[in-house]
Amino acid sequence: MKLSVVVVNHNMCALLRQSLFTLDRACRDIDYEVIVIDDASTDRSAAMVQHDFPEASLIQNTQMAGMAKARNQGIQQASGEYVLLVNADTISGKKTVEHVLQFMDAHADAGGVGVRMLDPRGRFLPQSRTGFTRAWGAVLKLSGLAKYFPKSRLYKSDDNWVEEEEFATTEVDVINGAFMLIRRSVLSQIGLLDERLAIFGHDIDLSLRIRLAGYKNYYFPKTYILNFNSQLKSKLSWGYIRQFYGAMIIFAAKYLLHMPEIKIPGIPQIFAPKYEIER
Repeated sequence: MKLSVVVVNHNMCALLRQSLFTLDRACRDIDYEVIVIDDASTDRSAAMVQHDFPEASLIQNTQMAGMAKARNQGIQQASGEYVLLVNADTISGKKTVEHVLQFMDAHADAGGVGVRMLDPRGRFLPQSRTGFTRAWGAVLKLSGLAKYFPKSRLYKSDDNWVEEEEFATTEVDVINGAFMLIRRSVLSQIGLLDERLAIFGHDIDLSLRIRLAGYKNYYFPKTYILNFNSQLKSKLSWGYIRQFYGAMIIFAAKYLLHMPEIKIPGIPQIFAPKYEIER
């Protein structure tokens, strides 16, 4: 099998239906499977999947496990050459999946790839290229871990993006977790998502581990997804604050206690890696 699509959902029935419909359309000519993990939803999400997408494998959690653990459940069941981790609130273009698979097949050094993300109004989302938000960039700078993310524009404003950067295929540090296509063989080598980073940061951690293992992460903007960003709770809620900043502390402690080396063949570790850019 070529592809396993893993979608985690929590109470987003309407958006999940749209997401699965567009994924089914995008994978029509691909040998693929869809694995939906319903993370203790209280709406009609599970029933909708069973009725509208009977070919999908459905895992129903009775207690909320969090994004990282739920994605791991899907990865463990996946049998495809590639694993696509995609949020339930994303809309895929007709050729999105086909194009990223072609890209990965043509780039043997790639461990994973992400795509250009647009908001529902069609505006470019810079985090689709940087992989994380300004808040994550700030904690990486303050902790000294920024050295492991040399191409993530940590010292530049998101307002300074130009069209050339938006549409340039390039190697990046981090693949945004809303849409991550990863080689199954690489996941077998580096391991599953860190479940301590239950909601936030597991995509950053996974991307870093891909690079530490000697593979490259890519941003491929010649296709796109729409990202509704509906899974985030209110940034003023205690639950959001605890999960978001708790993940930052866990991530920083994990790597500050053991400073890793990135395995880039032929490049001394004292130099930042050089990144391939395609126009």
